[in-house]
Amino acid sequence: MDGESSLQTLLVGIDAACDRILAPLFDDGDVPTLESIYRDGTNGPLESQIPPWTASAWPSLYTGMNPGKHGIYGFLSFDGYDWDVVNATDVRERTLWELLDRHGMTSVVVNVPVTHPPREFDGALIPGYTAPENPDCHPAGLLEEVRESIGEYRVYPDEDAADLGSTYSDCVRMRGEAFRYLADRFDPDFGFVEFQATDSIFHERPDDDAAIRAIYREVDRQLGEILEAHDPATVIVASDHGMGPYDGREFRVNEYLRETGIVEVERGGSGMPTWATVRDDNLKRGEDATRYEPGVAERAMATAAGIGLTSQRIGAVLERLGIDDFVAAYAPAGLVNAGATQVDFSESTAYVRSRIELGVRINLEGREPDGVVPPEEYETVRTRIIDALGSVTTPDGDPVFETVRPREEYFHGPESEHAVDVVTVPADFDHFLSATLRNQQFGPPSEPWNHKLTGTVAAYGDAVDHGVSVGTPHLFDIAPTVLSTLDVPVDERMDGEPLPSVDAGETRRYPRFDGDRSIETDDEAVEKRLADLGYLE
Repeated sequence: MDGESSLQTLLVGIDAACDRILAPLFDDGDVPTLESIYRDGTNGPLESQIPPWTASAWPSLYTGMNPGKHGIYGFLSFDGYDWDVVNATDVRERTLWELLDRHGMTSVVVNVPVTHPPREFDGALIPGYTAPENPDCHPAGLLEEVRESIGEYRVYPDEDAADLGSTYSDCVRMRGEAFRYLADRFDPDFGFVEFQATDSIFHERPDDDAAIRAIYREVDRQLGEILEAHDPATVIVASDHGMGPYDGREFRVNEYLRETGIVEVERGGSGMPTWATVRDDNLKRGEDATRYEPGVAERAMATAAGIGLTSQRIGAVLERLGIDDFVAAYAPAGLVNAGATQVDFSESTAYVRSRIELGVRINLEGREPDGVVPPEEYETVRTRIIDALGSVTTPDGDPVFETVRPREEYFHGPESEHAVDVVTVPADFDHFLSATLRNQQFGPPSEPWNHKLTGTVAAYGDAVDHGVSVGTPHLFDIAPTVLSTLDVPVDERMDGEPLPSVDAGETRRYPRFDGDRSIETDDEAVEKRLADLGYLE
């Protein structure tokens, strides 16, 4: 360590890290640098938010506010019944690095989700998840500069690589190398580097222990080299959620709502994003073409759907023949989607727009383009849905939901109107909620491993009292903790507070972010990646 670095606080984001994953790595000595931070500092479980998914949770972590304030509820944003993948223009609150900029501090931010396109601040930023493969960076031209210095830099792993563990590890290496280069170049007070591969591998191959360990070993190696090169005074490690096995059932909420008369369906309509909307070969080539005219085959499929020969019925036959996965991989997306039975949003009383939101949206008059529920009936309809879903049990008699509650119990702030109206929290996050229509309410989980509510946090360094526990920390506490380690006043509108092991400083009311409203992401390659990881069904 040269002792000359300006880096005061380093925030290390490890997506999906939790005790279940870290404990065996610690026991086997796979991650000595990470283990030393946990051993010599202070640490504990970190409660995530509802919903505990990457695209919403990371903005909550780096703003310190709930989605009702920052405005991101999942991977998709909605304008009426239309949708787009979220991006940084949908984040309606200031980020940590933007607050630090107001206090004359410089930041380097690498691979943090939902940061594209980047906003102006003093420092450097390479966007992470939901950005395109060749994203705009801050300052302009930064990505080319980084690639000239360190060689290849990718936002997403090489999908054509034979060894998934190796290609994910390569991405981890790129994060570390890029961060060290930028820290040398910009001399920051604050650094934030996020590792996404630690989550993605569990969506792809949760039983591939060798790949998981290889990825974590590379995370540890990169972390060690960052600490050696820049010697930050304080290090905070945090995850956005946990990860674990789903031993329950898949519950298809829209199918249940259809059978109770709340959801109406259509055949061959545009519908909501499913695996079918993003599987075409052109997406693998990264072509940006979100709208196109249906071909002869699509029109024929839509006609067949109109008389009852839907993609779901064809899929059931293929499944019985054992070739459904093969056909799903090669069938043109538009063709399959044209033949699907889908939610008719304009005619439905309520519906699930995206399973990631963990809830039901009411088709309210005056709010939705073709709302059917009068405002005076809103609470009656919402109570009916809450009571109905709250009583659902699996075929084994187990409750599907831990709780079903009004959105106000989870979201508060000026962006709450964009949230679901009814929040549905699966019991122990052991049941997989789905928005698809498949003629049966229950099935096996689409993914054997998925997100859990409890992540992890650890803190070590000059600004941390290692003899004091982290208490019972929440995701919202990370941003005020970081600010306190830098002696920067915490925004009093934040929903968290500094960890007990860090001295809390002043609070101040900062003006709310007043940037322009969101712009379109319009990148089908991003949608395809989300679909491949199960975030779009």
